[in-house]
Amino acid sequence: MKLKWCVLDIRPAEFLRPWKLLSLGAGIGLLIIGSFHYRAPDWDIPISLIMGVLTYLTAPWSIRVLMERRWQCFPLMLFLTWFAVDGCYALYWYFRDPVALELMREANFFASLSLYGICGVIWLYRGSLSELLDDTRQVIRWRNL
Repeated sequence: MKLKWCVLDIRPAEFLRPWKLLSLGAGIGLLIIGSFHYRAPDWDIPISLIMGVLTYLTAPWSIRVLMERRWQCFPLMLFLTWFAVDGCYALYWYFRDPVALELMREANFFASLSLYGICGVIWLYRGSLSELLDDTRQVIRWRNL
């Protein structure tokens, strides 16, 4: 029996698309602003950068695994999702301030998982912004027929 290994279908050019990088920058900017505005004990600039970049690198692939039902990739997808949503957070706050980790971990998990999914859907599209807009127009025209 031949084992099927999970292939990380990662296309480096997709990470360099200007519209994706701009949206990543805007998202991280909003997280940083939020860290000053809300003054939560577990929200600071480094964790905003760490979790934002990990989400950028893993969320679209995780969503694609679910959409394409690539079950052989499911364990790796679960691990990467957990690490981007909770694992890096727990590791960071364990060393930085364990009390903040204990107080906020559960609340952070659900908020971060929601943002992870939303970002995965936003960055899922493979193509330029103009291609995305053209494809969206075609779908709208097709549905109006």
